[in-house]
Amino acid sequence: MSKKFASHADLEAKNVSFTQLSEHAWAYTAEGDPNTGIVIGDDCVLVADTQATPIMAADVIARIRSITDKPIRHIVLTHYHAVRVLGASAYGAANIIASRKTRDLIIERGQQDYESEVGRFPRLFSGVESVPGLTWPTVVFDDSLTLFLGSVEVQIRHLGHGHTKGDTVVWLPQEKVLFSGDLVEFGATPYTGDAYHQDWPATLDRVLALGPEKLVPGRGNALLTAEQSRLAIEGTREFLLTMYRSVKAARAAGKSLSECYVETHRTLAPKYGNWVIFEHCLPFDITRCYDESGEHRDPRIWTAERDTAMWHSLQAALDELAG
Repeated sequence: MSKKFASHADLEAKNVSFTQLSEHAWAYTAEGDPNTGIVIGDDCVLVADTQATPIMAADVIARIRSITDKPIRHIVLTHYHAVRVLGASAYGAANIIASRKTRDLIIERGQQDYESEVGRFPRLFSGVESVPGLTWPTVVFDDSLTLFLGSVEVQIRHLGHGHTKGDTVVWLPQEKVLFSGDLVEFGATPYTGDAYHQDWPATLDRVLALGPEKLVPGRGNALLTAEQSRLAIEGTREFLLTMYRSVKAARAAGKSLSECYVETHRTLAPKYGNWVIFEHCLPFDITRCYDESGEHRDPRIWTAERDTAMWHSLQAALDELAG
């Protein structure tokens, strides 16, 4: 019998933290579940990443309302993944902001991503029936966009390919606070099924060059010092480089995807096996590394059917590792 996705056994609710980072910035985190960033300006509120459903977004809104009644005017999508964007309708924001490449990805594969993500990790889509459909940006930019929430400057920047080809960070230069989306993780395994592994490390160098003193990763605790922020960025980079080099070398040696999976899992597990969603992410991550080190420079679209086919193809490898 085929094993189920590792995430199907992840049913335990997480404890939420709502942490003030600076005068104007807060982090909504939940023990390795997807994070949300909040900027409260002089006249309005900006939210970076929305949670997966409007029902889940209601808890973010309640925490915002516990400290301000200013209107939530801006939503930023750090990338296109359903778990980040499908709660947007709950906020009633005038502007939904994304990079142009993120909008292109929603057009190309947004519906397939929605369907596959719900199937992979159902706990993260509580109240999925409240989702009205795909979330569409109303404001797009190519490289950068700057907003002023009164006196509070917010830079929204696309620094290069990484977790996807459209990743966006939200940077508060006056307070040196960064909301990285899934470009950076902390104590959580990067999901790289739609990634550009050859480009991501250089993009992280540009993230590091901003000099963040507070950082909200895509998953994991909010980081409250420059040193913690640096370690999270460098730790994400090290994981990515180790994984991609392992898969690339194994493929170059003529090994199959299953053989690459077993070899790379054994390479990564001693150091990273305790990271959140390690067993869930690795089949998708290593499959993408295998593709990218071969003929697929751009990520192939994940569908619910492709998810299942990939998982079934790795059953022997999963059994070998379990044994």
